[in-house]
Amino acid sequence: MFELTDAFVRLAGTSPVIQALAGGVVIALMNLFGASLVLVWRNPSERALNGMLGFAAGVMLAAAFTSLIIPGIEEYSGGNPVPTLVGVGLGALFLDRADALVPHAHYLLTGTRRTDAAKPNETLPVSDERLAGVVLFVLAITLHNMPEGLAVGVGFGAAAGDPARLGSALSLMLAIGLQNVPEGLAVSVAAINAGLDRRLYAAIAGIRAGVVEIPLAVLGAVAVGTVRPLLPYTMGFAAGAMLFVISDEIIPETHRSGYERVSTLGLMAGVVIMLYLDIALAG
Repeated sequence: MFELTDAFVRLAGTSPVIQALAGGVVIALMNLFGASLVLVWRNPSERALNGMLGFAAGVMLAAAFTSLIIPGIEEYSGGNPVPTLVGVGLGALFLDRADALVPHAHYLLTGTRRTDAAKPNETLPVSDERLAGVVLFVLAITLHNMPEGLAVGVGFGAAAGDPARLGSALSLMLAIGLQNVPEGLAVSVAAINAGLDRRLYAAIAGIRAGVVEIPLAVLGAVAVGTVRPLLPYTMGFAAGAMLFVISDEIIPETHRSGYERVSTLGLMAGVVIMLYLDIALAG
């Protein structure tokens, strides 16, 4: 797998900020690819979507530990778990408070309101109900994707001056890109079911991913490079936000319609693939 690392360096150079920019572009393009699949796979079954979302959850779950939490503790905190775990708590708290202001993506995708969901009419001063739904939908999915872009940027920022860590950053980029494919497809399908135009929203979903994930990847790398002691906190923050999304959004969504086993098998496959990528590229 060293060929992939060398090829990435030749294309993106050695600057962690430029590498993060390239990584953000890659994961955004994979989201666009997933969103565009709806143009050819017009009616994916709920069983297939649940399996694919389970796969996405498995990738994020493994990546949160192998690429963020464990390196944050062992390599950047000298074995002290406190900074990274504080970051984990802050990341989860941020997503929790964000969900108090913007309806859960679960509600916007399914129409099933949870007791802790935000009230759309009280959240945004938009009079047109359909427009409010679209705005809230974009906001919720944007919040959902924020930790992914940040995680990629932090990964490349952490690898600055350390070629051995670049493989881990690449594995994180590829893993998040892979899980962006089923997520992009799921969002497009949900939007179509809500009555939005198929071709138009497939493009909007990809653009939304690019707008959010690319600058956040760059921001993560810049923050790490500027304030190096914050690295374990930022790694923990990205991991905590990802874990919150897995538990609060993806798993409940895939366990509500009777395809729990398919989702679980998808999650296991995602964990296995992420672990393989992490070992192969870091080795």
